[in-house]
Amino acid sequence: MPTAADRLRNVALVGHRGSGKTSLHEALLFQSGAVSRLGRVTQGTTASDSDPYEQAHQMSISASLTSTTWKGRKLNLVDTPGDPSFVADALGSLRVCDAAVFVVDAVAGVQAGTARLWDRAAELDVARMVCVNMLDRERADFYRSLASLKEAFGPHVVAVEIPIGSERDVRGVVDLVDMKAYETTGEGREDTREIPIPDDMADIAQEYRERLMDEVSEVSEALMERYLEGDEIAHDEIVAALKEGTNHGGLFPVACTVATRNLGTVRLLDAIVEDLPSPAKHGALVLPGITLDPDPDKPLFAYVFKTTADRFAGRINVFRVYQGTMTPDTQVMNTRTHDRERIGQLPEGPLGPGDIGSIGKLKDTHAGDWLAARDEPIAMPPLDLPAPVMAFAVTPHNAGDEDKLFTALRRVQEEDPTIELRRDPQTGEEIVAGLSQLHVEQIVDRLKTRFAVEVDLKPPRVPYQETIRRPAEGHGRHKKQSGGRGQFGDCQITVEPCADAPFAFVDAIRGGAIPGSFIPAVEKGCLEALEHGTVAGFPVVGVKVTLHDGGYHRVDSSELAFKAAAHLAMREALAAADPVLLEPVMLLTLTVPDDAVGDVMGDLASRRGRPLGVAPAGGSTVVKAEAPMAELLTYAPDLRAMTAGEGDFSMEFVRYEEVPPNLTAGVVTAEAAGVA
Repeated sequence: MPTAADRLRNVALVGHRGSGKTSLHEALLFQSGAVSRLGRVTQGTTASDSDPYEQAHQMSISASLTSTTWKGRKLNLVDTPGDPSFVADALGSLRVCDAAVFVVDAVAGVQAGTARLWDRAAELDVARMVCVNMLDRERADFYRSLASLKEAFGPHVVAVEIPIGSERDVRGVVDLVDMKAYETTGEGREDTREIPIPDDMADIAQEYRERLMDEVSEVSEALMERYLEGDEIAHDEIVAALKEGTNHGGLFPVACTVATRNLGTVRLLDAIVEDLPSPAKHGALVLPGITLDPDPDKPLFAYVFKTTADRFAGRINVFRVYQGTMTPDTQVMNTRTHDRERIGQLPEGPLGPGDIGSIGKLKDTHAGDWLAARDEPIAMPPLDLPAPVMAFAVTPHNAGDEDKLFTALRRVQEEDPTIELRRDPQTGEEIVAGLSQLHVEQIVDRLKTRFAVEVDLKPPRVPYQETIRRPAEGHGRHKKQSGGRGQFGDCQITVEPCADAPFAFVDAIRGGAIPGSFIPAVEKGCLEALEHGTVAGFPVVGVKVTLHDGGYHRVDSSELAFKAAAHLAMREALAAADPVLLEPVMLLTLTVPDDAVGDVMGDLASRRGRPLGVAPAGGSTVVKAEAPMAELLTYAPDLRAMTAGEGDFSMEFVRYEEVPPNLTAGVVTAEAAGVA
């Protein structure tokens, strides 16, 4: 039987990279009995980091869904990646979860990744609680972390637990809801026991209990009146008020853990069940033109939010049921393709509204699709994902693997919408772009391990262009006699700068010097000549060509001859028209820590950048600047180094500008060597 919506909890574990999300996820699974041993990230034995790349780098690169049970509730836990290179999976998971546990490093407090994801969770109306983790580390401080949380996220961040002890001596937690203390003496499931609140903590526990009750009482006027009158508030009433407050972002409970020691895990599981909303409590999903209620008896609507591609298993789609019931051995409609898909075996069995599951072997379904009982127009609002900024030209390592490579790239792109694949029309290179160098390296690893395709990467060539700065004349004559019918064409042209269009052609022939039937061939010859300029062989733009004179032969003239003559005339005119090299200029939008602004601005100056403005943004600084693309090919790793991994940026093309004369020779030399 499907699990009822009010017995479910869909929870994403999110936060900055290195805050201990995967270790916490493992501890929750272990304590609830879903796994038999407490795995370690450092040993590559956790349930969620099963990918060899994740194990080798000790970091999550994709969202991992697991299910467990606690106190009669089914918990769907999604361990999300914290590195901004893999933010698409984190945001996709947040969208389908009713609640999120934000994991915070007790030493570092609120970090840039935490703040960014918090804002996105607020936009998606996700209930949030916080877990201050790694309290056993040197310089770990729960109260300092709590203060940074309040500063970053407002006064409604409130502790529901405080730790007993600090740093290496941390040994348990005080539950402020029930005013009970719990001590953890080992990593086993039975190693946590209730103890009296230590005498030296009685006053601080009472102080934070009162702060909690102040926040809880604000949820209900009746509760506030009773609290102000000194009435005792029962456990169930506090829990109900906490759940009501967290449901739509009015209250943010804070718990504390040491995940690697399984400390605080029991109380966190209780908080997930008691303080975070079920799909039924969180409410219906309202989309343009349709409202989906968590009702098992209504028509099915399930949203696919993640796709994993494997060369053996094919596509595996992870979905959430928003309405109705997904049952095995049935047929559903893909509302994008308007085709039916057969639902075979469901590993989790029938899934009711609010539940999350996975299915393989669907014909043409991937992330972003809806599976429904009927073909009805429905669309989930698109996520605002960062644009890829780190691009490489990609070629197969082994000759003959071109088709295999591009098929594999498309499959990988289905998993990660932040990957961009394109062919540069100017350079002819196949370009793969990601959010960082790490992102692209991971793409290459997936191609090799999953699809047996090895590739070579190199920085993409900058798409330089050329133009002219003054008018010039050109004369081209193509004459060839080989014993039979010859070839003859004669063109006289004028070229001049054209700011309104990449190319303009004017036919100014008078008196039939060139028959009208040959004029298109002249224009085509001019266009072909513009494909390779006279400075470094790059395409020429911004040129107006006027054909004003010429000559022809009644027998020997042909379209081919006039095209060749036009090409000769253009080469002569371009060389005399003061040609210059143009480079693409990009608009950069950077978000960096306040203390790194000086370094970032100095680095931009060294890259020929021009700052356009600086503005504060909630503990960070947003910098807008323009800089040449040629100076930004390796900017992503450099920015990460300058900002300790906390800076990010996006860039978009703005315009072309002239390359400074002192740099032109270097570009010409590089192009001649085939590396520009």
